[in-house]
Amino acid sequence: MSSTLAETTDRPAPDDDGQGRKGLLGVPQLTALVVGSMVGAGIFALPMNMAQAAAPGPLLIGWGITGVGMLALALTFTLLARLAPNPDGGVYGYARDGFGRFLGFSSAWGYWISAWLGNLSYLVVIFSTLGLWFPIFGEGTTWVSIACASVLLWAYTWLLMRGVREAASLNLVVTLAKIVPIVAFVVLTAIAFDYGVFTADFWGRQTTGAPIMEQVRGMMLVTVWVFLGIEGATVYSERAKDRASIGRATVIGFVGVLALLVAVNLLSAGIMSQAELAELQDPSMAGVLREAVGPWGAVLIGVGMIVSVAGALLAWMLLCAEILSVTARDGSMPKVLATENRHGTPTWSVLLTSIVLQLALVYAAFAGSSYYDIILMAGSMILLPYLLSAGYGVVLAVRNRSLGKAGIGSIVLTLVATVYGLWLIYAGGLGYLLMTALFYAPGVLVYLWAQRERGEHAMKAWEWLVWAVMAAGFVAAVVGFATGSLTL
Repeated sequence: MSSTLAETTDRPAPDDDGQGRKGLLGVPQLTALVVGSMVGAGIFALPMNMAQAAAPGPLLIGWGITGVGMLALALTFTLLARLAPNPDGGVYGYARDGFGRFLGFSSAWGYWISAWLGNLSYLVVIFSTLGLWFPIFGEGTTWVSIACASVLLWAYTWLLMRGVREAASLNLVVTLAKIVPIVAFVVLTAIAFDYGVFTADFWGRQTTGAPIMEQVRGMMLVTVWVFLGIEGATVYSERAKDRASIGRATVIGFVGVLALLVAVNLLSAGIMSQAELAELQDPSMAGVLREAVGPWGAVLIGVGMIVSVAGALLAWMLLCAEILSVTARDGSMPKVLATENRHGTPTWSVLLTSIVLQLALVYAAFAGSSYYDIILMAGSMILLPYLLSAGYGVVLAVRNRSLGKAGIGSIVLTLVATVYGLWLIYAGGLGYLLMTALFYAPGVLVYLWAQRERGEHAMKAWEWLVWAVMAAGFVAAVVGFATGSLTL
């Protein structure tokens, strides 16, 4: 996950010396930025997360689908950055301009929830990592872990309130802490790779017994999580030397990240069996490298994970506040959420996010929620914002079909991204679809509050119909979980 929204809300104007786009970024620099926005903490937990869903064979199929779909989505965001009349609103602006204010609000609401769930997972995985050496932290949801995570949460909240946006001096350290362990992992596991282990139960017939496509479906929400922030490629559009550069950088960066994810995932399957991988503690890359080279491998991954996540958490927390602030400034959320202190921090947006995160931490301790549970929910919540953005891409592509072959190509591209978004909702399954309704439906109260502030007193009929579908899902989820007929 990346701090993209924070950046899109106040983009610097291009520096033009009158002779061209002076001092702007070329393909190599843009590619590095795109890779940085896509590679997050999810890769460190990838071996276990994927092993819980699929064997190596289905994984290959799933990564193939993901490669096509996510690339189409990334290029759709690039297209939106170029064609949308007001791209600075991000997923909120795209949904609002394409489908009306209520769905724009819903997109922002879902994005915010996905973002703070992501931050919850990071707080959990930091202490799960420490639990590798200090059992008192367990898997990140013991009461000691929750207490320490709470201290960290409010320390970061205080920094944000003071106007701190990022620890610029830590950027290089954070990047190295993320990249060095991953590259070392790929090299060392490639050397230790055992083809016999990799092919022993290639299709998962012995381990899971599940049909191949069911295994493929099971891994889809994890792929959404590891690519969360893919929309970040678009924030660099105005910093590119030319429009073609951002498209090339997006493709190169995406292919590089995809190759890295597939390598980490499949090389792990050549070190340990699917059943063994599924039982690892997060960050599971540590367990795999320990198996390959000994205890020092786990230390390398663990330290890199903690430094990377702790160093970048400030920007990720700001992202949560910014989506509320951006939407409030446009009138789709209560205006109090746009209130800034003298440091330029959206005070109530930061406080609301931190309070919700604190409550979620306590709930995680009572429920025994794992990092895996949290990331699947975060992945589910982001699907509607992504689908609406892709749908708006189709609308814009059709409007610009007069561009000839380029216009037709844009229509095909955005349609692929939209179909992929629908596939992800299907692949996530009924349980997670209904669970998202538990979060989306109550949001109408916040929207009505904002609507009253705008002097409007009624939603449109079709907007009520959309909400009625959410409410029906909410009721079905409550009944299902209460009776035990619905489980995740």
